Amino acid sequence: MKLRFYKFHGAGNDFVMLDNRGQLYNLSSEQIALLCHRRFGIGADGLMLLESSSQYDFEMKYYNSDGLEGSMCGNGGRCIIAFADMLGIQKEEYHFLAVDGLHHANILSHKNQLWDISLQMIDVESVERNGDSYFMNTGSPHHVEFVNDVQKVDVYSKGKSIRNNEHYSQRGGTNVNFISIENGIIQIRTYERGVEDETLACGTGVTAAAIAAAMKEKSDNNNYKVKALGGDLSVSFKREGNSFTQVWLQGPAAFVFTGEFEF
Repeated sequence: MKLRFYKFHGAGNDFVMLDNRGQLYNLSSEQIALLCHRRFGIGADGLMLLESSSQYDFEMKYYNSDGLEGSMCGNGGRCIIAFADMLGIQKEEYHFLAVDGLHHANILSHKNQLWDISLQMIDVESVERNGDSYFMNTGSPHHVEFVNDVQKVDVYSKGKSIRNNEHYSQRGGTNVNFISIENGIIQIRTYERGVEDETLACGTGVTAAAIAAAMKEKSDNNNYKVKALGGDLSVSFKREGNSFTQVWLQGPAAFVFTGEFEF
């Protein structure tokens, strides 16, 4: 089987993208893991299929680099909008279906192979607090922990230990974010489940970090700038108590290259 693939990244969080509107590809988890493998395949944190939808502009199917279908991916959601635009699906406002439901998105700018995209995330109806850490579902489950200096954290070791500890293993595990706030800007590093390693950015994690910051600071700030290892993003929302609605994630999506892969 030969497939045409496209490579995108959102702030360094990279993806293999396939146009599957004609249902050309029916990939096994082993094949997806191979495509994402950084030594034997194309190399990516995940793989996405853009598929037809009878009600919306398209449907997004997301798989982690382990080959298994994942929960919502915020950076992937922005990248698939850029991919749709490249394929000729061009809208003033996009409406697409993902594993966690309906999403809206807007292309704010597009120059050469770089897009600036705003993506609406799901509402967050509750946030759990445990000491200096928070847990919530922003489309994917996220543990957010405040630290003094995020650059000094052993993200792989500490993230791995939290990801499947006794508290989270009963919930299917969690993504783990370490954050600090410097000059009003959130600094973040993330250990992603399914990738089982640190990634350069995580959109649902960035969203969770902004919400956790609002909870911790007890402020009226509803717009946060977030600096990940791979780039800068921003999150805005409306808040009522521990409930967050109209949550928007804004940031870059970039086309890297296209090619063919044959199994």
